Amino acid sequence: MEDARRILRPRREDAHKGDFGHALLVCGSCGMAGAAVLATMGALRSGCGLVTVHLPASERAVIHCTCPSAMVDSDPQGHFSILPSVLEKYTAVGCGCGLGRHPETAEALSALLDAYRKPMVLDADALNIIAVRPELFESVPDGSILTPHLGELRRMTGEWTSSADMMEKAFRLACRTRSCVVVKGPHSAVIAPDGQVSCNSTGNPGMATGGSGDVLTGLLTGLLASGYPAFDAARLGVWLHGRAGDIAALHYGQNGMNSRDIADCLGEAFLSLENNC
Repeated sequence: MEDARRILRPRREDAHKGDFGHALLVCGSCGMAGAAVLATMGALRSGCGLVTVHLPASERAVIHCTCPSAMVDSDPQGHFSILPSVLEKYTAVGCGCGLGRHPETAEALSALLDAYRKPMVLDADALNIIAVRPELFESVPDGSILTPHLGELRRMTGEWTSSADMMEKAFRLACRTRSCVVVKGPHSAVIAPDGQVSCNSTGNPGMATGGSGDVLTGLLTGLLASGYPAFDAARLGVWLHGRAGDIAALHYGQNGMNSRDIADCLGEAFLSLENNC
């Protein structure tokens, strides 16, 4: 908690939404709009100033109904197929949750990586697409955050023979992409390309549920958009995500909680830090 407390920045009395950045989430596809909703909930609880979601026009109503504080940029297809409009206005982009692997989506992701040079959070199908198109590794913007679970990490780095070998491969991935790698799991590890490593102390087995990672992607994107450097954003975000999971477990039990509960408890997680700042 002390590290997270030191990282968290207090807000000035005269602050306004323009001080805290604008996060863009490129998430969701037909049948997977829930992933976009959960990522949006995470971003809206991150403290960033504005959140926009790029998803299929056919799915836009679900964002308007569940997350009225967020804005929507529509894609004409049922999957990610075109670049969001006015990319330069966003201070960070999160991409991958519920994206799918349509061939047009792979091309759109390649175009996004070429067009956007500010920090990104790459998760789920964004990582899976990069894993089979290795030329995209070099296009990841410096100072980004990659959030693979163990299966996604294997696709990107190959198999490992031990925990130490896995950490070494994750470090090489961080160096190759000039980004932080969050290896998700019990005591998630945050690995920076300069060799710094941080293992998280919060979280519980109840967080092993669909959509938990989507909430984390949104939260990390919002923290990057707010101006936190990648290593600080990753450490703070992973701690808050786990703390929210611990609070959700107190309310609902580890068996009864779900990923929406984690998003809903992020406010209490922040409060536990702010009360001690």
